[in-house]
Amino acid sequence: MGLLFTLSASATIILLVIPGDSCVDIIGGYAVTPHSRPYMALIKGKECCGGALIKENWVLTAAHCKIDTGTVILGAHSLSKKEKEQQIFKIARSIRYPCFNEQEKENDIMLLQLKQTAKINKAVKTIKLPNTDTDPKPGTNCQVAGWGIIKNRERKLSDILREVNITIIDRRTCNDQNHYNYKPIITMNMVCAGDKNGGKDSCVGDSGGPLICNGELKGITSFGKKNKCGAVQSPGVYTRLTKTHLLWIKKTIGGDL
Repeated sequence: MGLLFTLSASATIILLVIPGDSCVDIIGGYAVTPHSRPYMALIKGKECCGGALIKENWVLTAAHCKIDTGTVILGAHSLSKKEKEQQIFKIARSIRYPCFNEQEKENDIMLLQLKQTAKINKAVKTIKLPNTDTDPKPGTNCQVAGWGIIKNRERKLSDILREVNITIIDRRTCNDQNHYNYKPIITMNMVCAGDKNGGKDSCVGDSGGPLICNGELKGITSFGKKNKCGAVQSPGVYTRLTKTHLLWIKKTIGGDL
């Protein structure tokens, strides 16, 4: 989200940064069946971001999100309606990855510890961390979800959780002069994802949400180009969950996952 496009905003998955307390949404996506993504977390602070529940009292999100003293809502589908499925928590502490580099967008990972433990049920469930850090191959089908803008220059939020289908794009292509042109460098700690014809992406407010590839958690929505969510030349960029990241997560939260 972030996306300060560090994903304070989102991306195509592109994330932009919008000043103030604004959330944003998916470009070119579709509404999901209510509560069918029970691992999704809605995080409200100085910015709105997404996240994934990985343990009953831990949420994985993006380090650039300005939500340290915010609120985490689990079991949400609608932003405007009070739903019986919703569980609301204060954040006990936020822990950014030690090697997070906001300028270079590297290692954009943060863990949020909730003050209470979530009640696991049909609408609220954890998502399993991957067993390996296999790099998703170009062309791999993935999904990203969030609440937020559906058009680049509109600040109107989606009232419901939406998702979009995207595909992994080769790093060499993502770094070339027609795309990010090495500003910043798309490293092995990142993956690009979008659509070869454009029109599908994450955007402002989707930052921190999980990137799911072939049913497995593979990344975290990180950044994109401002006001260009869904553009062919500016696919969304995600933090890839590497072996080093996974070891840090497990060490930080402890216990079996």
